[in-house]
Amino acid sequence: MARDIFDETEYERRVDRTKERLREEDLDAIVVADPANMNYLTGYDGWSFYVHQAVIVTPDHEEPVWVGREMDANGARATSYLSEPNILSYSDDHVHSPYDLHPMDYVAGILEDLEVADGRIGLEMDASYFTAKSYTRLQENLPDAEFEDTTLLVGWVRIKKSERELEYMREAARISENAMQAGLDAIEAGVPEYEVAAEIYDALITGTDEFGGDYPSIVPLMPSGDHTGTPHLTWTDRPFEDGDPVIIELSGCRHRYHSPLARTTFVGDPPAELEETADIVVEGLEAALDAAEPGVTCESVEKAWRDTIAQYGLEKEDRIGYSMGLGYPPDWGEHTASIRPGDETVLEEDMTFHMIPGIWTDEIGMEISETFHVTSDGAETLADFPRRLFTA
Repeated sequence: MARDIFDETEYERRVDRTKERLREEDLDAIVVADPANMNYLTGYDGWSFYVHQAVIVTPDHEEPVWVGREMDANGARATSYLSEPNILSYSDDHVHSPYDLHPMDYVAGILEDLEVADGRIGLEMDASYFTAKSYTRLQENLPDAEFEDTTLLVGWVRIKKSERELEYMREAARISENAMQAGLDAIEAGVPEYEVAAEIYDALITGTDEFGGDYPSIVPLMPSGDHTGTPHLTWTDRPFEDGDPVIIELSGCRHRYHSPLARTTFVGDPPAELEETADIVVEGLEAALDAAEPGVTCESVEKAWRDTIAQYGLEKEDRIGYSMGLGYPPDWGEHTASIRPGDETVLEEDMTFHMIPGIWTDEIGMEISETFHVTSDGAETLADFPRRLFTA
């Protein structure tokens, strides 16, 4: 029996919306390989994405079909809402097989049983865990099928959150606050970076007095010293030194739902340039949050940030935010809407974004971010944490 994370009716609504998209795209089936999309459609939750797995949805089959490794089928029974006939598994000799077997051979057989072997089948061609060999094996096994790239189809279904999803993201925000405070409290001269990472991880999993945390899709990112202009570094054995700027980007996770948060601290007395940059980032962030409301476009939200920092002679080429929520490694983003020039996605109520308008140059790095929910009145930030440059 599935865990009581969402009502079965919520999964049914998600699947119905996905089927509507299939009909709109004139597709006979979709093979979903992104573990976040698999979870969204069925509730399945397990660390099994290192082997091939999928969820198949057709317009006419009532439930999705989960397909995975035989030893993981009990995980589907434990976590998904699916009935027994729709939990199917391949034998272990398909895993890293020396016998020229591949899990997509088994998936192809299921597509034949669903009578779509000669139809238009959507594949998540750019999903992290859908490999080139998966594609070629499906082609070999289903020569009469027409394959279409539907990488973002389920992602666009996911972009508006239900009240229960928002509840989990708010809980994740509470965990983010605790973890950020733990990291900031642990940083001081002479403390190795890995000890701070350990304190952050402890807080991420310990959660709050009311609920625990899950593993996040991305590890805590902690560029420091000369490397704060490189945002995606983790931690090392190096002790922090007086004069080090340190960026922390992390996210609490609750039932796979995230609420990322980034802040910057400085070991010792920060230089005036960094303090000034922090003030500019906060002003620009708040201008962009003020601009976010239903009916405006992603690019217009970014323009509020761009116009604000331009007054101080600053420019930023990268996007400043993206739609996110439910996720598995390696990412908590949904890969759909981005807050950047040229993205004409119109904000709608109950969308959620991570807005991270960092400034990264060869000399300096500064991150202050917020996760926000688009409400009828504007942007609701999920975390309650001071927006400023911290000092250690």
